[in-house]
Amino acid sequence: MIEAARKRYLDLLASVYIYNEHRGYSSLDRVLEALRSKYPGHKGFIAEVEKHRADERKHYLMFKRWFQQRGEMPYLVDRACGQIDRMIRLTFGCHIDDLDTQAVIASDDLFAKLCRVIMLTEIRGMRQVDILLNHAFVKADKGLMKIFHVVERDEPSHWMPYEAWLKAHDGRLPFLSEKVADVLVHRSLVLAKLPSLYLNPRLARRTDWPDEHDPVPEGAQTVH
Repeated sequence: MIEAARKRYLDLLASVYIYNEHRGYSSLDRVLEALRSKYPGHKGFIAEVEKHRADERKHYLMFKRWFQQRGEMPYLVDRACGQIDRMIRLTFGCHIDDLDTQAVIASDDLFAKLCRVIMLTEIRGMRQVDILLNHAFVKADKGLMKIFHVVERDEPSHWMPYEAWLKAHDGRLPFLSEKVADVLVHRSLVLAKLPSLYLNPRLARRTDWPDEHDPVPEGAQTVH
């Protein structure tokens, strides 16, 4: 019984992470496109966001391989389990897919807000990894421990560039309302959404991988 509980917990945990890592890098693609358009001269900041995007993609692939090695697919979780999804919904009033990235970049105030949201989300992720690295179920899985140690190493470089940008161009770090949104999102996920999924016997597994629907890079050839 304990082994079954441990397996379900880890499968659900990794499913939530694989969703969030995919959501992270695919959303940063839009941010990078807009950044390169408005701030082509800010090569240092763009390079840091590119690294953030590459790390999110790397983490996604690590979780994907973890499932593949087990011969299983992740559970089918949606944006209700997405930290950045719910933060965007609370702070911008729309779903992340509906966020007009070009308009956000064009507005100094909106771009500063986006930087604060990303910063808060990544700091939250860093704190959560610290907790998971000491979780008994996670510590018993060498594969996941290896993944989370990589995530732990990468996380600081994911929020510090946005903090530096805010200090250099705006000076306003996260507002109280945004900090409250971060706490509410995290608590609702941990205390309500994830337990409800864990206890749902009908929770289905995915039949495809999230990256199967990623846009084909320009110039790439399609193999038939």
